[in-house]
Order: sequence, then structure tokens, then C-alpha cells
Amino acid sequence: MASISVHADTLYRWVDKSGKVHYGDKTPEDAVNAEQKKFGASAAQGDDELSYGIRKAKQDFPVTLYVATNCGEYCIQARALLNKRGVPFVEKNLATKDDVEVFKKLTGSDTTPTLMVGKSPLKGFEAGRWNSELDIAGYPKIVPYGTKPAQPAAAKPETAPASDK
Repeated sequence: MASISVHADTLYRWVDKSGKVHYGDKTPEDAVNAEQKKFGASAAQGDDELSYGIRKAKQDFPVTLYVATNCGEYCIQARALLNKRGVPFVEKNLATKDDVEVFKKLTGSDTTPTLMVGKSPLKGFEAGRWNSELDIAGYPKIVPYGTKPAQPAAAKPETAPASDK
């Protein structure tokens, strides 16, 4: 089995006239279907840089983490679980009464943290249940080697309470 070591930030994939696939740091003039592949730290970590499996899971079952300023340790644990698994997610902070009302209509609850995997709300942090749902959706169990999905920053605490409970 051959091993290939890539030291360049950019690699090209192309097909020659006979249909054979080639890889290299430069493409010949007669290359057909040349594609640029990016590697290394200089590559942007957008959706194109995620593995096919993660992109497919993200497309079919997008993940949104709903948090509030009074959520405390549970929100920290929830965020850590998603980051440990390498799950790309959007974090929404329920900062106003309007945010909470929209959230209640969407999930039927005002419990935070809440994880939406696709259209399935998981209310309250329970690692086993969250991991099971993420497994079913096709997300990796750990961060795949070489990927660093964009991770939302921790929600900033506010001086006023987020909602009347």
C-alpha cells in the first residue's frame, strides 16, 4: 500500500484524456475536470472542508443549540459535547422575551439548553440521549482528524434575566 505525504497547501485533481485520475500541485494544460483541493491550516473551514458524512448530516439534520443566560453549567456541558464530537452547529441565545416566545412556539417549552437535531427538539441536557440522536443523524462520535468546525462562542451573560419563569 502506498503512502502519500502532502506538504503543499493546494492539491489539484484532474482527469487526463484517457480518463485516468491524477493528483499534483500543478495541472497540465490538457487536464480535464481539474479541481482544486485545499489542505493545511490555511484552508478555510467552511462546509466544503467538512467530510462528506458531516456535510450530509448537516444538510439533512442541521443542529441548533438554544441557550439562555441563566442556563449555566448545563449549557457549557452541551456546547462541550457538540465540540468534542465535531458537530457543526448554530447557537441561539434566548436573550429577549420575544426570543423565548418564538422558541416556545417552536419547541413547546422554555427549557434550556435545548438541542434541535433536524426538527427534533431535545429538551434539557442529557448526554446519552443527545449522543444517541446525533448518532442516528450521522454525526461523528469524535472530531474527525484534520477538521475544526466553526464553534460558536459562549453566550455572553446579560445583566437582566432572559425571561420570567
